[in-house]
Amino acid sequence: MRLDEIDKRILRVLQRDGRMQNIELAREVGLSPSPCLRRVKLLEDAGIIDRYVAVLNPVKAGLPLSLFARVWLTAQDAETIDHFIAAMKKLPQVMECYIMLGESDALLRVAVSDLDDYRQFQSTHLTKINGIQNVKTDVPSEVVKQSYALPLR
Repeated sequence: MRLDEIDKRILRVLQRDGRMQNIELAREVGLSPSPCLRRVKLLEDAGIIDRYVAVLNPVKAGLPLSLFARVWLTAQDAETIDHFIAAMKKLPQVMECYIMLGESDALLRVAVSDLDDYRQFQSTHLTKINGIQNVKTDVPSEVVKQSYALPLR
C-alpha cells in the first residue's frame, strides 16, 4: 500500500492519540467521517497500523528504571540465536530485544523497579539462559527523548 498525504496525516494523529474518535480524526485530517473510517480500516488491513496500545507511565506503574543490556552469545549459529530469541520473548522484563551487527550479539531494554530488581533478573534469568556468554549493562542517567511515533514524511 502506498501512503498518500492524507494517510500520513491520519497516521500522525493516531500516533499522537490512538483513542481519538473517528469524527474528531476526520475533522483534524480534513475528511468527512465515512472516508476517514474507510482509510483507517485500509491502513489496519494493510498492517500499517499494527495494533493499538496504552502507553503506561513507568514510574506510576512501579517500573521506573530502564536498563540496556548488551549480550554476547556463545555462538552465532541459528540454533543458539533461535534459543536466545525464544527465551527473550518469554521474559516480560525485556521490553525490547534486538539482534545486533557489531560488537555485541544482542541489545535489550529491560524495565525493572530498581537495581536490586535488575540484579535478581540478571542472575535468575539472563545468566541461566544457555547460549549467553556475557552480559554488560548500561545505566542511563537521564531520558532525553522517548518517542513511539514514526517520523512520517
